Order: sequence, then C-alpha cells, then structure tokens
Amino acid sequence: MTLPPRWVRRLVLAPAMVALTLLVLATLPVWLVLAAALSPLLPGRLRVLRVTWVVVVALVLESTVLGALLGLWVAAGFGLALRTPRFQYLHYQLVGWYLRVLYREAARVLRLRVEIEGPDPDEYLDRPLVVCCRHAGPGDSFLLVHALVNWYAREPRIVLAAALPWDPALDVLLNRLPNRFLGAGGGEHLEARISELATGLDHDDAFVIFPEGGNFTERRRVVGIARLRAQGLEEMARRSEAMRHVLPPRPGGLTAALAAAPDADVVWVAHAGLDHLYTVADIWRELPLDATVRMRWWRVPAADVPETQEARIDWLYGWWERIDDWVDSTR
Repeated sequence: MTLPPRWVRRLVLAPAMVALTLLVLATLPVWLVLAAALSPLLPGRLRVLRVTWVVVVALVLESTVLGALLGLWVAAGFGLALRTPRFQYLHYQLVGWYLRVLYREAARVLRLRVEIEGPDPDEYLDRPLVVCCRHAGPGDSFLLVHALVNWYAREPRIVLAAALPWDPALDVLLNRLPNRFLGAGGGEHLEARISELATGLDHDDAFVIFPEGGNFTERRRVVGIARLRAQGLEEMARRSEAMRHVLPPRPGGLTAALAAAPDADVVWVAHAGLDHLYTVADIWRELPLDATVRMRWWRVPAADVPETQEARIDWLYGWWERIDDWVDSTR
C-alpha cells in the first residue's frame, strides 16, 4: 500500500492518533467493563483485559511521544537544529524511554521474559558495530533495538520496512534519526542507500540489518530457495535447504555495509521463543504468552571479517547455518 504524502501523515494521521487516544481514555471504564465481561468467556487467564491494557499503554505512549516530538521540533528552532548532535541525542533518549516503558508493561502484563547470552556489554565499548539479526516472529526488531539502546548504550541506524511510517510516532521519530525505510527487492540502488547509512559510524553507533529481508515463514523460505536456483546459485540453494529455521540470507546489503564500515565489529544476533507465532491469530491464541525469549549474541572483531566479496558471502552463509543450529537446539 502506497504511503500518503508526508504532509498528510503529519497533519492528518498524527492528530488522528492523539484524538483516538483521548477518546479511548475518556471511555476507558466502558472498555474495562466490557473486557472484564468477555474474559471468562474466552480461554486464557484474563486474556481480553491483558490485551486491552497493552493497547491502552501503547496508545498513550504513542501520543506522548508525538507531543514530545512536537516540543523538540519547536525547541530546535522549528526544525532547523534537529540534525545537530544535541537534538539527535535527545531523540535517542526519547527512543530509549519509549522502548523501556513499552517493554516493561508488555513483559509484565503478557508474562514475557528475555534472556541474553553472549559477550558482556563492556566488550562493545568504543567500537562501531554492524549488527546482523535473524528476522522471525513478532517483536524481534523491538527487542533488538531495546537491547541496543537501553542495555548496550548504542545509537542504532536501522534498515527498516517501508510500511513502518504508517505508525505516526515511528514515522516522525525514525525519519529524524539516521535510518532508511526500504521497500522490497534489491539491486544497486538499495545497496547504495545501505552503504550511505553505514558510512561514518562512530564509537557508540550500531548499524542494524536483517539479512533475510523479512519475517520467516515456510512459504518465504521455499520461494527464497527457488529464487536462488533461478539465478543459477545452486550451492547457496543447497545450503539454504539444509537450514530449517531461517530464510536464505540476501548478502548484498550486508556486504555493502561492511565495505562502508571497515572498522566496525560485527555482531550476530539470534533469538528464539516467540518465532512460532506468525499471525495475530497465533499471538491471540497463546496469550498470556508466559514465555522466555532467548537472544544469543556473537561478536566478531573487525580484523577477523573476511576481505573479499566472495569470502564475505560464504562467511554470511556460515553464520546463518550456525544461527539455524542454535535455534534448533534452543527450541
């Protein structure tokens, strides 16, 4: 679906979100009574009440962030100073606050826990990072960015799905920070934009990319393998067939990022725990989640990153096979 122009998103969608939040808050007693009445009729302990609370919290956070963004825009001389280091820092602080509160409430209400294995955060100090993450299940991007901002004190630059600007707060916030919204497909234009985003990483930056290009589904896995065969990449197709929990990785974006950030360490991130939930119906059926999400981080120093394009593609596939094995053993 084509996004509306920016002026429509700013002058129509954002005020509509605030108006919706005010309407929900004004009628909140009605919603709570209705949710309480429906809860005994549906499986899962207080499922409707839990979902209602998370939705209300998300709406309040959304509108609060929009108000804060308006205040920052005014304070920045009606937008003139938004790209200065001071205001970029303030925007990252706002991101951190938003993610902390949303994570805390979602974890508490839905009974969700996150465990991270891997190097201590101190090992990442004063090093630019290229972060490659598996893309599967709901909330993986949210959890990864929350960890980077609030646990690892990083300022992420993210390659994002083109549909995210439909969310008004994310649209404004992420467009003010060094991120890129990319559509489907690939090619030189996409790789050039990734290279531009990964250029000039400093000591607390983290360039984030999802080499699969989308959430895992079995259909996407089959289509990805067929695409490799159609391109004559039989060896990649064969290796991808042996991996059951990940999509065939697309190497173009990662190799472009590595070429643009030769001094960056590479961090590989895998997660498991909610990756069997593919649809809203799946999530609804499982609530309350009462689950533990496990994230595994591996760090590779910049000096150990292969130098040639061909070697980097083989290296990516090797790590993807390792991540697939980890997901299999963790499940």
